[in-house]
Amino acid sequence: MYHGRTTGKGPSTPMQIYQQPPRLLIVHISLPSWADICSNLCEALQNFFSLACSLMGPSRMSLFSLYMVQNQHECILPFVQVKGNFARLQACISELRMLQREGCFRPQGTSLQLAVEDGLQQFKQYSRHMATGAALTYTSLEITVMTSQPGKEVVKQLEEGLKDTDLVRVRRLQVVEITKGALECLDSASPIEEPSNDESSFLGTDIDLQTIDNDVVSMEIFFKAWLHNSGTDQEHVHLLLSSQSFSNTSRVRNDPMCLKCDLQERLLSPSLLPGTADGSLKMDDPKGDFSTLYQMTSQPSGSYYKLRVIKALKSSGICESVIYGLPFILRPTSCWQLDWDELETNQQHFHALCHSLLKREWLLLAKGEPLSQGHSLKGAATTFYVIMPSRSLTLLVKAVATRELMLPNPFPLLPENPPDDSLRIVESVLDSLELEPTYNPLQVWSHLYSHLSSTFAKPQGRLHSSWESRAQRKAGQLQTNRVRATVAPLPMIPAPGRAPKMPAASKASSDAFFQLSKEEEEEEEEYPSGP
Repeated sequence: MYHGRTTGKGPSTPMQIYQQPPRLLIVHISLPSWADICSNLCEALQNFFSLACSLMGPSRMSLFSLYMVQNQHECILPFVQVKGNFARLQACISELRMLQREGCFRPQGTSLQLAVEDGLQQFKQYSRHMATGAALTYTSLEITVMTSQPGKEVVKQLEEGLKDTDLVRVRRLQVVEITKGALECLDSASPIEEPSNDESSFLGTDIDLQTIDNDVVSMEIFFKAWLHNSGTDQEHVHLLLSSQSFSNTSRVRNDPMCLKCDLQERLLSPSLLPGTADGSLKMDDPKGDFSTLYQMTSQPSGSYYKLRVIKALKSSGICESVIYGLPFILRPTSCWQLDWDELETNQQHFHALCHSLLKREWLLLAKGEPLSQGHSLKGAATTFYVIMPSRSLTLLVKAVATRELMLPNPFPLLPENPPDDSLRIVESVLDSLELEPTYNPLQVWSHLYSHLSSTFAKPQGRLHSSWESRAQRKAGQLQTNRVRATVAPLPMIPAPGRAPKMPAASKASSDAFFQLSKEEEEEEEEYPSGP
């Protein structure tokens, strides 16, 4: 976790656009509330992983592990790669469904703390075993605790229990309280996050506290946030607005204002999902488009996309038929390498731009300049964009057609009055329709989750029998894996001059687990489980 900001740029290392940190999910649910939460949580996880495992292109999620804490902590799923592991993730979710839902017990006060320490230890061991010859090393972990207990009490419990634990490898520690309230705001982009408790800063990392409703849609929204690019190593886009100023020689020169922005997807592209209706359509990915840059595995450090504003447009002065592709969101950058003053000034200017565009009822027309630092694409076509303000601190960006793309369409003008008979018939049909004031996509579903899940359940050709037998072997090993994956937490900080010594039982357990994981990875290469 970064504890400060610097004014200079860091070393020139590749920035992985979709290099998400490994995630540890700890389900901390007491009885009898587990009976009310179980089905919603399992369905949300099933839906989420059907998407995460299906997305083509660079992997958006790396490692995932799941712990359950009731009367004691228990590793349901050791760290696994998400992509290509839907069958194993589904087996883990099935096991969650079968956990005890009724009865009572006296929970141990240290169970949650031990789950965090055990999961962190598993992550360190996984990283150490996978470091040799690995192209990608995992340096930090995000831990999410989903609880049915009051969130503030759980935060205090973690603060007290982990005060002597080394959390330097924890990028973020988050407590999510599941409430019993009804879903009140379906069109919210993400759950409401409460400010972090300042008292948790002595841990070396903030403990974030969120609340979400106990329903499938709210939980899906929470998990889908894991698909966003959360990297803050550098800004993604420079938005250039030309202005004029006079130099000492009284000559007019262009001095563009530069707003540094982060790029965020608004939707998942159907072209990234197998077997969908738009699977062959990639209108959101033209040559030189910044969506291409956003979907690249990596880009050079210090390389960012430029949007140069060339003129303003009236909000009513553009036809929707010439706007194409998927929308993207621009927001003020949160790049950690910028100093606080620059970040604050940048956000204030961004705010002023949004406010002024809304007040004037203007849009901006901009053209893309893909690469920076002396790079250029000779002969490459230029992509143009319209930039639209919103009531939030964001700008919406969509590609707009140019002359070369336009087809002739002579549209006849609409006559003033249609025939009375036709008007009565059509008005009657329209009156019978249910009228909604707004379109809410969260209330419309296309059965995509079930379609994607079914694609994983269809082994192909000669691999059918091998896939089936391998699945049976894995099901038989599931309990064994959990036992082998759960090792006693080791001292996180060695005493001065002494190296930490792993207990013999833990070392044997760890070696057995990673040997098993290696065998399963070899099976995955021979019989891939993905589509």
